[in-house]
Amino acid sequence: MKSILSWFTSLYAVWVIGASGLAFLFPGAFTWFNGPWISGALSLVMLGMGLTLHVSDFKGVVKQPLAVVLGVAAQYTIMPLSAWAIAKALGLRPEFAVGLILVGCCPGGTASNLVAYLANANVALSVILTMCSTLLAALMTPLLTDALAGKYVPVDAWGMFKSTLQVVLLPVLLGVFLNYRFPRISSHVNRVGPAVAVLAIVLIAASIVARNVTVIRAEWKLLALAGLLLHAAGFFIGYWAVRLLRQSKLYARTVSIEVGMQNSGLAMILSQQHFTAATASPAVFSSVFHTLVGSLCAAWWRRFPAK
Repeated sequence: MKSILSWFTSLYAVWVIGASGLAFLFPGAFTWFNGPWISGALSLVMLGMGLTLHVSDFKGVVKQPLAVVLGVAAQYTIMPLSAWAIAKALGLRPEFAVGLILVGCCPGGTASNLVAYLANANVALSVILTMCSTLLAALMTPLLTDALAGKYVPVDAWGMFKSTLQVVLLPVLLGVFLNYRFPRISSHVNRVGPAVAVLAIVLIAASIVARNVTVIRAEWKLLALAGLLLHAAGFFIGYWAVRLLRQSKLYARTVSIEVGMQNSGLAMILSQQHFTAATASPAVFSSVFHTLVGSLCAAWWRRFPAK
């Protein structure tokens, strides 16, 4: 059973692409997954993330503060600015520009921890960076989105703060508490947690495609290019920014993965709750391309391990 779940989780990109393709061809099969279903699915993913965290993870922040500060700073500068620059360079329509910028302003995704493991990077540090960027998301995501996307459309930063608090921060903290209070039960839940997270993100992506199929059919080439450029920039700049600071290759790879992989599910939900439906379209392509780029980097780095 465990091997089947691991196999299912490792093929995350395949399921996202496959479900999105089905939603593109048969949108009626996925439109039911909407509203509270989507918010609940992401909250479940975040709860699962919290269940994997231990008190010792928070102690790890104290043990290596510079590494954490650099990683989180890279997350909330490289991706937001890259998204803004790509939106300007490609001349994206306002709703797509806002959607792409929102993706860039979101925290690192939980899939980054899996990619860090596959790439033989520093998994413990990857978990800490994901945790810290997620906990800061309630503040940083609304503020950065307002600063960079506010010129396109009005941004309800306070509303986004409350939404992020509800679907991200509170479930993560609840998961940490449950793991601390009921560790045996948490260990059993964690066996299926990653697979449930993959299923949730796959359904969210398919639902977004199904409800925006007309727009995506007309603009898929531009959206695909924007998604590819954003995540390629995140991995590339994230790596070399750290290397230029004379940090190790292993640390640079870990930060590169953390910067390049975003919480696209959060971007999808915030787009739907606070902007037009089409604004969520870039997040769908983001979920595909950050997984593909991450998988390619993981395969290459696994072949050439860093000290």
